[in-house]
Amino acid sequence: MNLMKKAIIKYPILTLMAMMLFNVKAFATEAAPVIPTPTGFYAFLTIIPLIVILILLFRRVNMLVAGLIGGIMAMMIGGIGLVTANKLFLAAIPGMLSITVPIVNSAVATAVFKSGGYASALALVRRGIKDKVEYFAAFIVLLMAAATYMSGIGGGTAMVLAPLAFAAMGAIPELIAAMSLAAAVAFTTSPASLETGIITKLTGAATTDYVTAMRPYWILFTVIAIIIGFVGAKRRKTLFQSEETEEIRSKSNGELFKNTIPAIFLLTAVIAGPFINKAVGIPILGPLMYTIVTIGLIAICTKLTLPQSADAMIDGSTYILTRLFQVGIFLTFINIIGETGAFNAIVSVAKSAPTNFIVPVAVLAGFAVGVPAGAYVGTLLALVLPVAISLGLPLTSIGFIAMGVGLGSQMSFVNITMQAQSSGFQIPILQVVKGNTKWIVSSLIILLVISYVV
Repeated sequence: MNLMKKAIIKYPILTLMAMMLFNVKAFATEAAPVIPTPTGFYAFLTIIPLIVILILLFRRVNMLVAGLIGGIMAMMIGGIGLVTANKLFLAAIPGMLSITVPIVNSAVATAVFKSGGYASALALVRRGIKDKVEYFAAFIVLLMAAATYMSGIGGGTAMVLAPLAFAAMGAIPELIAAMSLAAAVAFTTSPASLETGIITKLTGAATTDYVTAMRPYWILFTVIAIIIGFVGAKRRKTLFQSEETEEIRSKSNGELFKNTIPAIFLLTAVIAGPFINKAVGIPILGPLMYTIVTIGLIAICTKLTLPQSADAMIDGSTYILTRLFQVGIFLTFINIIGETGAFNAIVSVAKSAPTNFIVPVAVLAGFAVGVPAGAYVGTLLALVLPVAISLGLPLTSIGFIAMGVGLGSQMSFVNITMQAQSSGFQIPILQVVKGNTKWIVSSLIILLVISYVV
């Protein structure tokens, strides 16, 4: 036994190869259908790969490289062979890519983006409110929330709306913070997001069940974000800083409204569809129907032709499909760590904490890891949620933890939404982070209170 330990310490790569090829047992037996809870020093060893992955993510190491390192460590610690690892790999990737509804919603919403529907909506509102900039700011936040909710991609939404907001009003700190808050609570509860896909895959819940459970809290924080944007613009007495573009100026109000019809229909279908389908007994507004209708409306109501609308939808699927594939590979390494009993070990400790404080502490922990590693919100959920799920927490509590990670990401220098805000508003990302801090932390406090009470 001493000789084996020395070999593992001195020759880790050779030891790993031996385990893979000959299924050698290092510290534990091969995983069984029911994974036993590790105890003593071995319990501590099993969580080391998770700690290493977190540290590497904090240091901005590529998520797959970090996962591979943690996975290799877990295989060495748990004596997990190549046969088991290969099975986990082949199960994780198709499992993630089978999350159909978020993929469809994200692709269709991206096609709406490319059709110019959101730019038309902003122009229409601006004409209607005249010089009342605070109402325009509020509408931008609402549009940020709605568009992110439909597409599931906060960064993509910010890339479109931030330059439009900056051109109209300049860089208002409260507006930027409000847009960030709206994005965070939308992509963590959206029926189209990677994050929702991961949550439903890990919990086994239906997408509609999760989205329905979290919708009241999405609406609550969206209203808070709108108020922040409205009050900020009003207090600063901001004025419109630019005129309409030539393309927008040439359109009548009727033409602008016509351009927004696909976006209005898609938002209605995503939010009200499940209720209508249940009422009539058939999926009249299911994913198939609203995909066909939305693409048709884009071709009828915007400058895009039907082939261009279809191409825009296919191109729009690239982002989420790529990320799901990436997270599927990462989940392989997390599942390998799970085979060692690491999550059982963490759960056994967490169960000793007062029940009422488990969810708020988990939310706070999610926020804490979201700040330094905000580029990997989906990855972080795949890392932290198995523990919460093992504790038997209800679906809403899982959603609160996801929202906590999302809020943390809006104070992260590496988050894509933050990068898009920095670029769109033409200010350093440090300025975005500083401007967001007060409002994001205040929102976190509200979330902690809700997670304690509910």
